[in-house]
Amino acid sequence: MRLFPWGKPARRDVRRHPRPQRIHIDLNPLRPRVARPQGPVLLVYGFGALIIIGALLLMLPFSTATGQPAPFLTALFTATSAVCVTGLTVVNMGTYWSTFGQIVVLLLVQAGGLGFMSMSTVLLLLVGRRITLGERMALREALGEYAVGGIVRLLRRIALTSFIIEAVGAAILYIQFSKDFPGMEGVWKAIFHSVSAFNNAGFDILSGNTSFLVYNSNLLVLGTLASLIVLGGISYTVIADFIKTRSLGRLSLDSRMVVTVNIFLWLLGAVVILLAEFTNESTLASLPPGLKLVNAMFQSVVPRTAGFASVDIGKMRDFTLFFTCGLMFIGGASGSTAGGIKVNTMGVLLSAVWSAMRARSHVEAFGREIPEDVMSRALAVVVLSLGLVFSTTLLLTLTESHTFIQVLFEAFSAFGTVGLSTGITPDLSLLGRLIIIGMMFIGRLGPLTLALSLSQREEARHIRFAQERIKIG
Repeated sequence: MRLFPWGKPARRDVRRHPRPQRIHIDLNPLRPRVARPQGPVLLVYGFGALIIIGALLLMLPFSTATGQPAPFLTALFTATSAVCVTGLTVVNMGTYWSTFGQIVVLLLVQAGGLGFMSMSTVLLLLVGRRITLGERMALREALGEYAVGGIVRLLRRIALTSFIIEAVGAAILYIQFSKDFPGMEGVWKAIFHSVSAFNNAGFDILSGNTSFLVYNSNLLVLGTLASLIVLGGISYTVIADFIKTRSLGRLSLDSRMVVTVNIFLWLLGAVVILLAEFTNESTLASLPPGLKLVNAMFQSVVPRTAGFASVDIGKMRDFTLFFTCGLMFIGGASGSTAGGIKVNTMGVLLSAVWSAMRARSHVEAFGREIPEDVMSRALAVVVLSLGLVFSTTLLLTLTESHTFIQVLFEAFSAFGTVGLSTGITPDLSLLGRLIIIGMMFIGRLGPLTLALSLSQREEARHIRFAQERIKIG
């Protein structure tokens, strides 16, 4: 009986029964569960698969100009160099490979430049498959982004921007190549070198082994190639950030670090190369003063990391070669087509040194504090990379009969995926070629894979050990 009949009836406490859960019964409990590769492992598998497929295509008889199947090691070396956008080659690209073989190399360069994760996602979008959250997170780490949302739209913009820049570069290069090569040959050479430059690969299909020495006085060709290399080496995120803010002072810390370190290294490299090679009759001495500066600037840009050359690298002085090794080791920006330890990493280390010299307890740069975990990753990448180059150089000194500076230069070029060489690549022994193949693969994936691994293992630790100081210096 209700006290107030006109009132609302009391609500009964009805407990809803939960929906029955689906029970999955494994009919074969002894069947091993195979874990799907994620993140860094997927990158390694993807690049490895691309290299194998490329090597098999290059071994086809119609891939070579002579119609004879290419040796497996030659095809494997070329495919690895193309996928890792290095540019080192044991044969003449312009005369050894047919048009089909050159197309295969170009496609491998494009896939390697955009990155396996980016290219695979673009292909999946084309066939209409949905990108999972795990794949989006892996893509976020590979591209150096922080947010998961909008990562697919970002990939679309990256691919579209890359193709537009390459098309514009090819159109400008065709202005000169149309005068030097007949018909479609000029078109093909313009497209090939534009894609090779933007992806920081350094492959060229010009006649002979002179690379771009014949164009060392052509400002149109050198300027276009240098611009493509710079745009490909600073990453899409920096370009987009600059377009959005239109001011160097309003860029993000990462973009400001990339731009500042790049400008410093370009200017430093140009000054050092100009002074070191100014009186070298085999490189810059025979050129007019203006062209000396132009070629010094060009040779300061290409080690970051595209292996074109407007002077004879093999005739440079040892001082210049050793300095160029440092430029190749640093490379380009994170998330770009370039290799090396990345200018971001170098910027973090320089900031740490500057903060330590000023007795600061935290690493600071441009009015911002850099987290300790970022500093730890940068230090790990540099130390392990130096150890890798040191080990490779040591092995090459045992297997090759060339001078130490030539071997050292080759090791740094392979690690930084640069492609510059003093001319010893075709003369490498069987074991030496295998070492360089492994170095190119590790150099392309090593720093990125290590950074991804460290970021995925990152966890907040609430229990810490007691601190104790160690003497430094």
